[in-house]
Amino acid sequence: MTTSFRMRTPSTIARTFAPAVLLACCCGIGLSAEPKGLGDVGSLVSLTIEPALEGVIHLRGRDSRQQVFVTGTYSSTQLRDHTHRVQYTVEPADLANIDSTGYLIPARDGEGVLRATGDGQTAEVKLSVTGVASDVPINFPNQVVPVFTKLACNSGGCHGKASGQNGFKLSLLGFYPEDDHEFLVKEGRGRRIFPPSPEQSLLLQKAVGQMPHGGGKRMEVGTDEYRMVARWIEQGMPYGKPDDPHVVGIRCLPEGRVMPRGGDQQITVMAVYSDGSTEDVTRRALFEANDPEMADVTTTGLVKTLDLAGEVAIMARYQGQVSTFRATIPLGAEIAERPPVKNFIDEAVFQKLDVLGIPPSPLADDATFLRRVYIDLTGTIPSADEVAAFLADPDPAKRDKLVDRLVDSTEYADYFTNKWNMVLRNKQRNQFELSSTYAFNRWIWSSLYENKPYDQFVREILTASGSPEDCPPAAWYREVNEANEQVEDVAQLFLGLRIQCARCHHHPFEKWSQDDYYGLAAFFSRVGKKNISSKPAAQDKRIFHIDSQGPAQARNERTGKMLAPTGLGAPALTLTADEDPRVLLADWMSSPENPFFAKSLVNRYWKHFFSRGIVEPEDDMRETNPPANPELLNGLASHFIQSGFNIKDLVRTICKSSTYQLTALPNEYNLRDKQNFSRYYPKRLTAEVLYDAFHQITASSQAYNGLPAGTKAVQLPDPSVGPYFLKVFGQPQADTACECERSQEANLAQSLHLLNSSEVQTKISAGEGRAAKLAADQRPVEERIRELYRWVYSREPAPDEVAVAVAHLQKHADNPKLAFEDITWALINTKEFLFNH
Repeated sequence: MTTSFRMRTPSTIARTFAPAVLLACCCGIGLSAEPKGLGDVGSLVSLTIEPALEGVIHLRGRDSRQQVFVTGTYSSTQLRDHTHRVQYTVEPADLANIDSTGYLIPARDGEGVLRATGDGQTAEVKLSVTGVASDVPINFPNQVVPVFTKLACNSGGCHGKASGQNGFKLSLLGFYPEDDHEFLVKEGRGRRIFPPSPEQSLLLQKAVGQMPHGGGKRMEVGTDEYRMVARWIEQGMPYGKPDDPHVVGIRCLPEGRVMPRGGDQQITVMAVYSDGSTEDVTRRALFEANDPEMADVTTTGLVKTLDLAGEVAIMARYQGQVSTFRATIPLGAEIAERPPVKNFIDEAVFQKLDVLGIPPSPLADDATFLRRVYIDLTGTIPSADEVAAFLADPDPAKRDKLVDRLVDSTEYADYFTNKWNMVLRNKQRNQFELSSTYAFNRWIWSSLYENKPYDQFVREILTASGSPEDCPPAAWYREVNEANEQVEDVAQLFLGLRIQCARCHHHPFEKWSQDDYYGLAAFFSRVGKKNISSKPAAQDKRIFHIDSQGPAQARNERTGKMLAPTGLGAPALTLTADEDPRVLLADWMSSPENPFFAKSLVNRYWKHFFSRGIVEPEDDMRETNPPANPELLNGLASHFIQSGFNIKDLVRTICKSSTYQLTALPNEYNLRDKQNFSRYYPKRLTAEVLYDAFHQITASSQAYNGLPAGTKAVQLPDPSVGPYFLKVFGQPQADTACECERSQEANLAQSLHLLNSSEVQTKISAGEGRAAKLAADQRPVEERIRELYRWVYSREPAPDEVAVAVAHLQKHADNPKLAFEDITWALINTKEFLFNH
């Protein structure tokens, strides 16, 4: 059989046909409307000076400082920061000093009043200063180490890296102050410190630029940091007493505020000590915004919002403790109408949009919804006949019925098996692992198709025992072979936590320590592995529980401490010899009180459908990366638990909501919204979905080595057997538990492959392909064009699109097959086809 073949290029077709069909995809539309503001806040009613415990600001000791913030209350009940807009006075004037930013420094012991005046209003608060006259010893961990952290001296790029810098090493971010004290005071025969004249110490001279320093100038003479280090040296470099209070937590004050775009808010960071005392540590804390496009924050804790509406979190970090300030930044537009509320998802999303003043887009039309839900639920596109039937169906419940039908289909299991197969790292490395790889894949498929409860699904993986042939989930231990891999994959995949950092040091952005890491590792301390004699070259092992090894425990590699199995944030467990710790791990994870398990799964699935997690990235759920909509995340997790961890119920609930069914087309207000789900966020088709859709449209197929004819790309049990097309479009290789391994970024190689590759050209022009069938069809040409559009876009073509296609066919009346090939080629190279929208 011969097939027509020629190289199609944009120059030969796009100028005559593509302008009508290269439709402006929703992701490419630009709107220039200027969003409305928050409106008049009214008149200033009062000012309040904070933080003040029972109306008093306490300064204890000559090293104490207090960052105050002044809040203005308006007649509209809105709150605004006035910290940098008022004038401060202290009475008596010699009691303390305060600058224009609200930074308060004690001068002598005594009682007095702090007053703030501005815009016709005055606020005052009592001021108590004690401990200035006495020279209290400086505590090295509490007061000196934070200086090194604030100035980035102990960062990974400077002296905090594993090998140190230029012979001087500090612990990363000061997590091990006892080591830092040793490095400074005793190492190098004490050459960095000069007690007789602290200002002549190498430590200070390099930091202020009086001696050459590879890290540059880090502080100025006379600053708080300089005086603190100098006084510590002057006192003889004390470390501190064992019973000295230590930091157990920090708080950002205020905890959150509604702020206008372009507004300011001063925040104060208070440290809470083990003895219950508190101390202002604002100038010693580190700050970072989780979305730099929404807000900036200065080193002194002044938050400045930018031009995007939404919610942004400011992370404060001090002494291994973290806290956040949340700024809600309304757009302030009036919401005249909204889509119908169908379930608790819509309630949470629309309430948040009401607070922000961001009107949601309307519901998508039937054609858009049809294609969207087919792709999201089954990884396929509907046939032309299915499109025609759905669009003609007058049943108002047809969308819900379609969701139910697709969720119960085998295609649903195919598609989500592909998703889980990758993050569970199921792949073969040699021929001896083929059967176990396929068995694990089939086990995943059956679990999803039969709707096995998610907690049972995870339990069977974690507690798998035996060979992969007898117990397919045991294949998980093939790629996750070491205890550290088991800990890190479990945390990231099933708890939504990236705990890898805590293996070597305290997590820099979380509360997890090395003890937390190795406490979790202890759950896998009794996992035994035996070679399978029939598979000498395979990594497959027979997994079993060792019941004669002594206590289940893991060793903290740094301290040597032996740790019992301990869930994150939970008490340690004591096991008998015959108890498998992995069973207790599964019990802890699936408990309704577990704060991570259910939230991790619902957030992962939410991202699947919306292209963005409620927490983003979806597997980095931490206090310093808060959810965009806490009520939504909590509601989904609670519903998931109450359903008995029913995944299909979760999927149905999401897809039947109005939120999921919103159009991707923005209105004049929500174009820049990227976190509040005021519209559907378009996303590129994944490699496997795109490849299968291409074959559906062209009525062609692809053979895969060792697999039955008709196997689809989403059904591949092993990513290593995929063709070049899948690799170039970002198919992951199941090397990690992170879904970020799948690349959704566009690149030139992808465009060239779709435009000019011999594979694409050959399948479009195949003698038994779609173009040949349409050319031979005797129906009116308009009907054939509409059928092709239903295949490609799941919609009917517009009149001008039909007209352009008809003109192109008339131009090639002597070879209609060639004309249909051109039209098919042009359609699959459009954004409308390449994106789910």
